[in-house]
Amino acid sequence: MNQLKGERFWPQVGYALVTHSPEGRVGAEVKVTWCSSPQHLLEPPSPLPTYWSSVFPATADAAMFAVRSAAASGPVFAGCRPWLRSGGQQLLSLAAFHGSAQRAKAKVAVILSGSGVYDGTEIHEASAILVHLSREGAEVKMYAPDISQMHVIDHTKGQPTENEKRNVLVESARIARGKVTDLSKLNSKDYDAVIFPGGFGVAKNLSTFAVDGKDCKVNKDVERILSQFHKEGKPIGLCCISPILAAKVIQGTEVTVGHEQEEEGKWPYCGTAEAIKALGAKHCVKEVTEAHVDTKNKVVTTPAFMCETALHHIFDGIGLMVRNVLKLTKK
Repeated sequence: MNQLKGERFWPQVGYALVTHSPEGRVGAEVKVTWCSSPQHLLEPPSPLPTYWSSVFPATADAAMFAVRSAAASGPVFAGCRPWLRSGGQQLLSLAAFHGSAQRAKAKVAVILSGSGVYDGTEIHEASAILVHLSREGAEVKMYAPDISQMHVIDHTKGQPTENEKRNVLVESARIARGKVTDLSKLNSKDYDAVIFPGGFGVAKNLSTFAVDGKDCKVNKDVERILSQFHKEGKPIGLCCISPILAAKVIQGTEVTVGHEQEEEGKWPYCGTAEAIKALGAKHCVKEVTEAHVDTKNKVVTTPAFMCETALHHIFDGIGLMVRNVLKLTKK
């Protein structure tokens, strides 16, 4: 140890292994390799000078804490980095936690309204929701109402087509890769949370907001689902225009659709905030990368494409919404 005096070194958490004996006893160990660089340690061979490696016993909680600390992007331990497999292909700090007690997966229903921003689900938003749910380990099933679309929009022109009809369930199957279920069959008892992507399909197919504004009606199954999840104290996530559904169905809820002023075209749908207020809900001004959590009603919202901005900002805001929804499930 004397040769280390005055030098700086960094811990690289290699793994945290938790074992469960038949008698119910829990054992754990953590391997830590110390090296002279804050960079990721590659093994084998290591291009970085290594001081020593040690394996020591720990409690299961301590092992999990070590894993999460190393996997964090800096806020837990400055200079603490995950140890990587050879070639840096996989984070051991994320992948090598083992044990017989598996954390229960949150079961989430995602409600689609067709396929395509102008007459159905906003596809980028739906995809972002699914990516974030997948990353967080949630179990997902998609639903859509078996009804006709209000109309069909030619997305190259932004104009309705003539004499064309499409079904919301059939169109939603494009996003769900065929695995979509009739919304009438959704039972809130089977899920921990529900999430609604945006898109004009919310205002045209899941409700009549596009035509009737604050005097709109909500599809009976959508209203039933929102009411049931709310009554059961289960979280509801909504983005883009879909918070209007919660504002209509859940009296006095708090939601966001972003800003309340157009700001030179950055927030082209800012008028929606006034409709939300007219419905008796509270509108909370948020940035596109933020989410608002109504802790009382367990409603989580984010502006998404209510804002004219770069796609990655939309993705980040939706990620925050998804994580907050899952946090409220306590799974």
